[in-house]
Amino acid sequence: MLYKKIFCYCFILLFCLCFYSCVNPFAPAIIYDDTENSLLGDQKTIDGFFKNFQYSYNFKDTITYSNLLNDDFIFTYRNYDAGIDASWSRQEDIYSTYRLFMAAQNLDLIWNEILSQSGDSLQLYITRSFNLSITFSPSDIVRIYGKANFFLTRNDTNSIWKLSLWKDDSAY
Repeated sequence: MLYKKIFCYCFILLFCLCFYSCVNPFAPAIIYDDTENSLLGDQKTIDGFFKNFQYSYNFKDTITYSNLLNDDFIFTYRNYDAGIDASWSRQEDIYSTYRLFMAAQNLDLIWNEILSQSGDSLQLYITRSFNLSITFSPSDIVRIYGKANFFLTRNDTNSIWKLSLWKDDSAY
């Protein structure tokens, strides 16, 4: 009788250990909801898109960042040294952003007001100002104040917004 109780307790203990070992308390699941306390936004809304963009930079999350970009994405910026406008594709942008995320100790992106907005429920042009602080080391902090011109698209009103074109109007 005593052996049955010990066996039963051992079995329950083993079951609990196996069950709870599958849950990692140091990597809880991300909750995708539209409450104010959520770190991620509902990308079906413009506010959710910008919230996810900010999250991807502030937490250096390349997966969230890549989900913001359309397959035909183009990034354009002014190369002041060469005196030309330069651009790159989605894949090049993801790689460049990844390198920035790895090189920086800390990133702090703050979206300011929307300066202009035009379009419809499937295509939208938005110009928005931002502040970006990039900390490479305690003695090397870069602060950028600029404007981002975004062309956002989606297939239908139930789809998420994706960035098709980003023209950076920041002066360094």
